[in-house]
Amino acid sequence: MKILLLEDNERLSNVIKYALLDEGYSVDCFFDGDDALDSIGNGYACFILDINVPNSDGISILEYIRLNHSKIPVLIISSNHELDKVKESYEKGCDDYLKKPFYIIELLQKVKKLCGEKKQYLIFDETYKYSFINHRLYKNEEEIELTKKEILFLELFARDIHFVATYDNIEEYVWEGEDTTLANIRSMIKRLRKKLPNDSITIIKGIGYSLNKNVKFL
Repeated sequence: MKILLLEDNERLSNVIKYALLDEGYSVDCFFDGDDALDSIGNGYACFILDINVPNSDGISILEYIRLNHSKIPVLIISSNHELDKVKESYEKGCDDYLKKPFYIIELLQKVKKLCGEKKQYLIFDETYKYSFINHRLYKNEEEIELTKKEILFLELFARDIHFVATYDNIEEYVWEGEDTTLANIRSMIKRLRKKLPNDSITIIKGIGYSLNKNVKFL
């Protein structure tokens, strides 16, 4: 699961980054608001935004996210304790607000709550499983090689095993915001289905894809 972190204090940014990496998340760090804004569409599952950063501030970026990616969780972190600023953040659509200084465990708990607890495995049947820990697919403990896009597709289901991945979801997350075609998406799915048990991926006609109802978390 990929997280965008906007924090212009390099030391704090590194502390947060490595704490999240230890929890199994992937993290892209930004120190400038404009740079973060340019990358918003690159398939993030969660945003952590400081308010007072160079150029575009965290609240302006929050507004942009809510206009274009309305369901993706946003956590605001800020040393600004003014009630009006906290209120504005919630009014603009943040999911939670964490005041600095804070304990890293506080941030981790909020991220887990917003993004969902990390599961360890997708279990397809008694022989096939996908690990969210090392992002690998196994058949009887023997690794089956996956491409980056195939991995990102399976990661779409890390929060909700019943998730229906629309074509737009796949373009945003798997193609990391780059334009693609339905033909490319279908080709990727076709290749991935050959590496999984029969009927592991279900086609939702005209919408996208979901996992078979027999697939489960562990």
